Amino acid sequence: MSTDARRAAARQSQKEATRQKVLAAARELFDTHGYQGATVRDIARHAGVAVGSVFTTFASKGEILSEVMQSRLDGLYGELDRVMPHLRGSTADRLRTMFAIHFNFEAQHVRLFLSHIAAAYDWTLPPAARPYGRTPRLQEIIHECLHKGVEEGDVCREANLQEIVDLLMAAYAWTYRLVVTRSYDTNALTEVMDRQIGLIAEGFRPR
Repeated sequence: MSTDARRAAARQSQKEATRQKVLAAARELFDTHGYQGATVRDIARHAGVAVGSVFTTFASKGEILSEVMQSRLDGLYGELDRVMPHLRGSTADRLRTMFAIHFNFEAQHVRLFLSHIAAAYDWTLPPAARPYGRTPRLQEIIHECLHKGVEEGDVCREANLQEIVDLLMAAYAWTYRLVVTRSYDTNALTEVMDRQIGLIAEGFRPR
């Protein structure tokens, strides 16, 4: 390997090491201080790197959060891909199971997930950032569940499936306010979401 190639490899290795330090620091700070409470300067200080090094790796704080969440959510979506095809019962029951899995998964770092939701309302986010609501795989999984319901006859064929997806995702995110206002745990959140899914299901059942 030439000297230039070795230098390039060393720079790439250093950049990746910085990236991982920033992601680890951000994961911890978003989970303890929230999305708004953790600044890029805080993240850099916690990671032990210069602020400039953060911005040579990530375009914005929102992009950092997206990377943090994507690495976690890939595992969740893998679990859902494994479980969902084997679920029985009505579409509403399958949706209840799916969201129960979500609640249990996010209970490990609920404040981090609240940060993920909060970032959805940050109008300064660049297009590359993927806060809650811009996670296509979650929407795809819900769509797949609803399509199966159409095939099985318990979801109206004329229903606008995207509107149902939007309602379910909105209900799920809104339920998390109860963590802040009432200190609800996973079981209590799941019970609330179960009831909301029941109400939404009344709207998409065939008449």
